[in-house]
Order: sequence, then C-alpha cells, then structure tokens
Amino acid sequence: MSKSAPLPVQAAPAETGYRSGAVARMLRMPVATLRVWERRYNVSQPALTASGQRLYSAQDIQRLALIKQLTELGHAVGQLAGLTMPELHTVAATHAQALATAGSEAPARTPAAGPWRVAVVGTGLAARLRQPAVRKHLKVAIECLGPYDTLAQAQKALKRKGADALWIHAPALHEDWLAALHADAPTLSNLPCAVLYGFASEPVCQALATAGLALRREPGSDTVLVQWLNGLLPASSAAPPAWASAAPDTAPAPPRRWSDAALADFAGLSSTIACECPRHVAELLVQLSHFEAYSAECQHRSPQDATLHQHLRQLAAHSRARFEAALEFVARSEGLMLPQ
Repeated sequence: MSKSAPLPVQAAPAETGYRSGAVARMLRMPVATLRVWERRYNVSQPALTASGQRLYSAQDIQRLALIKQLTELGHAVGQLAGLTMPELHTVAATHAQALATAGSEAPARTPAAGPWRVAVVGTGLAARLRQPAVRKHLKVAIECLGPYDTLAQAQKALKRKGADALWIHAPALHEDWLAALHADAPTLSNLPCAVLYGFASEPVCQALATAGLALRREPGSDTVLVQWLNGLLPASSAAPPAWASAAPDTAPAPPRRWSDAALADFAGLSSTIACECPRHVAELLVQLSHFEAYSAECQHRSPQDATLHQHLRQLAAHSRARFEAALEFVARSEGLMLPQ
C-alpha cells in the first residue's frame, strides 16, 4: 500500500497595509486622535486582520493626510469626514484660492499689538477672569474670546479669528481628553494651552504635561489663579519694570576717591572706637565699587539686558559717590584721618 503524498501546506495570506502606530507616525498625530476620528466621525474604514488589527491602505493614508491638513487650516473634522477624495481636493483648492485672493496671511500678532487674546472654554473660568481682582493683577491685558461651552464650539467660532492662547476649564480629564482636543479643535490645539481641572489620574496628568499643556488643579484662590496665569502670559508684553521706566541719572559719576587698600586701613582704624559706623561705611564703599565694576563688565544678551546693567552701573556709581561723602562726614565727626 503506497503512502499518499502529504498535502501542501498553505501559507497564511500576507498582511497588506499599515498598522495604526505606523500611520500615526507618518501623519505626525497621536494614535489616540486617529482612533477618536474613526470612532466619533468614521473618517476611514481600515481593513481588519483576523486578530482585530487595523490595516490602512495607501489610499486610506492619503485621505487621512489631506483631512489632517485641512483641519490644521481650520476646517472641522466632522464636516470633512463624509467627503470623498475629489470633494476633499475641492475644499483644499477653494481654501488655497481664498488665501491667494486675500493676499498673504496676516503676520503673527505680538503682545505689543494689543491685549493678549485668550480663547476661554468654560463659563466658570470666564467668570473668574472677569473679576476685577483678577484682571487687576494680571501682568498683561487680556481679551477673553468666548466663553465657549465646548472645544468644537470654540474651533468653529474662531475659525477666522486669531487667538494667542487657549485656556480651558475641565471638571474631569480622562485618557482620551488630549485626543479629543486635537480632534475637536485642531487649530486651537496648536496654541499655548492651559487647563484648570477638577479630577484626573496621575498618568493622564503626566501625558498632558509631557504634551506641553499647563495644568492647575482646582479649587484655588484668586491669588493662586493669578500667579499661575501670570506664569503663562508673555513677559515681553508686560509693563516695563520700574527701573526701565524711571529715568536714570545720566550725569557722570566722579571716579573713586579711595582704593580697597586705603578703605581697609581706615576700617581698621575705626574699630578702635565705640562707634563702628566708619567701618561699616568703608565696607559698603568697597562692595559698591565692586558692584559698579561688575555691572560694567556684565555680558549683554539683549538690548534690554544691556539697558538693565547700564542702569545698575549708574546707580552703583552715584551711590558710591554719596557714600564717599558720607565717609568723609563720619570721619570728621569721629576725629579720624581720611583714607590716603
């Protein structure tokens, strides 16, 4: 009895396509955002393997890339999800034509151009920002855009308006919160974002902080809120410090009257009497002279930095000259010989 030939082993069909992680890396977006887009808006229908893995074709990736590009230009993902590729290309062409007609995009706003424009999501946070005690102590004048009830509402309202920052009040943060932010407000999610929240797990907070969001848990007093917000506002638009607004004494200060060695000798003489003011004044003169020289030698990293050190040098020089006059007065009062 002859043995039957063994049946040929059939190879499992090869998987064709790209998995979610690879697609997310190609599109430079979180995997969680991709899943939210699919679950909430049905933007694509990738094939599924026997084990349930999503596999995206090249056409799927091209469609997702175009949708992502349009959302970054301000279009809502919910309005784009049901469009075919030709329709998406039409939207892109219309957008490009509108930009060409309107001219180049408006230049980025600077703090000096006016109040810092903040998109506010959450009526509770907006109410606190309207309080005079809060507005008074913010280092930058702000203009609140909103408040908006949801991120999607803010995205739609600010589609053609500029904003400098996004401040959100969220009673609770969940693991899909960041993905929802990118999905519902793709344009706003590129802004500096701060979140005042009530409850969240530590892993969620770590993920948001790693993504660059500023977090503050409530409750907190208005003082704490102002301190936090001031740390988020741009320093360049703050009111100039008092030293910058005050006109420095530009009159040249006289050169030093006494060297460090002469002042040290004088301080030694003054220690033999009950009053130690001569010694203290001599020591202050040494410190002021050294600080004057230090300020003159400081390296300047910016025009404002140079102005600061020039101001400090002028103040130190004139203070040193006044204390030299004080030393002469003290010496005569105590019957001491002036330093030589």
